Amino acid sequence: MEAIILAGGLGRRLRPSVSTVPKPLAPIRSRPFLEYLFDYLLTEGIRSITVAVGYGADSIVNHFKSQYRGLTIQYSTETEPLGTGGALKQALRMVTSDRVFVINGDTFSQVDYRRMASEFDGGSTSMAMAVTYLNDISRYGKVNIQSGVVCSFESGERGGGGHINTGVYLIPRNLLEHSELPEKFSFERGFLAQKVRKLRPQAFFADGYFIDIGIPADYERAQIELPEWE
Repeated sequence: MEAIILAGGLGRRLRPSVSTVPKPLAPIRSRPFLEYLFDYLLTEGIRSITVAVGYGADSIVNHFKSQYRGLTIQYSTETEPLGTGGALKQALRMVTSDRVFVINGDTFSQVDYRRMASEFDGGSTSMAMAVTYLNDISRYGKVNIQSGVVCSFESGERGGGGHINTGVYLIPRNLLEHSELPEKFSFERGFLAQKVRKLRPQAFFADGYFIDIGIPADYERAQIELPEWE
């Protein structure tokens, strides 16, 4: 299986805690966050990764180079910020599989990738999205689901519990081959939110551990909680 890791963001909210390296290399117990993610992906059968890099690209490339514990790595480099959508569209040109996982590089979600791949039939829905339930959705917003299909998104301003988008997707390689898409856009806000009713993403329910290290409080929590994978 093949995956794209979106790792090109500026990580402004984490700057008070991590200022010398890009967010995906933020140290968790003296190891870069991406190593934990890569270790888990290896246990799930993923062997080839395209890392979409931008800010701090050289640091990520120099750390991992082209191999990590049997994982083959290549890089799609932004010469200017393209947003998550633009970065993904560029990276998709480098993959060879018909379907590819897309994963946010600052988030760890304990998804059963093998089961997600087997359950996504690619028929009635064009893509799959991993969702998880949180008691407080205020930071992430809410994913509304009907009959196993994502139908809309809500802001998290009212708080409370609900399902959130984990930042893990399984998409066809040609998903973003649309001439009307701009060069720079957000995959979540500029594509998914706008086209969700047409795309009909299949919701894949992930009940395992989840953390997003994008803010200092959760980054500090990851120092204690983030599991090790061999």
